[in-house]
Amino acid sequence: MEQLKRLVMEEEGATMVEYGLIVALIAVVAMVGAKTLGTAVHTLFNGLAGDIKK
Repeated sequence: MEQLKRLVMEEEGATMVEYGLIVALIAVVAMVGAKTLGTAVHTLFNGLAGDIKK
């Protein structure tokens, strides 16, 4: 019973989990941003290539 109380009261493990979740969220946001930016740049360059061909 004492070990259970100690696990519930210990905050170090919870802090590491929170940091892990924050890092995962930042990674997801970075991937979505890179995909969006990549699509925008691809569209821009295709438009420029089309204008050069004319």
